[in-house]
Amino acid sequence: MFDVLVYLYETYYRPDACPPPAALVKKLSAVGFDDDEISSALDWLTDLAQTTDSLSGQYPPKTMFSAGVRIYVQQEMDALGTAAVGFIQFLEAAKLLNPVQREIVIERALAVSDTLISLDKLKVIVLMVLWSQGKEPDGLMFDELFLDDDDPEPRQLH
Repeated sequence: MFDVLVYLYETYYRPDACPPPAALVKKLSAVGFDDDEISSALDWLTDLAQTTDSLSGQYPPKTMFSAGVRIYVQQEMDALGTAAVGFIQFLEAAKLLNPVQREIVIERALAVSDTLISLDKLKVIVLMVLWSQGKEPDGLMFDELFLDDDDPEPRQLH
């Protein structure tokens, strides 16, 4: 599923640039994605749109600038782990995610699995939440989302 999501992000600048679902399924199949992966990814994106509509309409605009502290319940900690929670808190403290976006990320991460989600998968979820809202990650966020901890070479500045 995550490979399909990354492919969509890389191929289509905005979600509204994607072809209709039937044509998109054909294109993804032609590229070589498995039908189950395609179905899971498109279902996940549909649910993302519904979650975004639901949460965005549920909270007043002031909530997007809240300075409150988010307390995670045990189920969330079990599914996210401390590294993912720390990453979410970093993005929020850096003002790269607002509280509503944070909740969407958490909900979509929990929808993926009841087991511990990897930090790499969480980064894809964050990217897809922003992509679905038509927001382009800034340079700092893009580096955080795609920086490979296993790569000993520092990135070159151009």
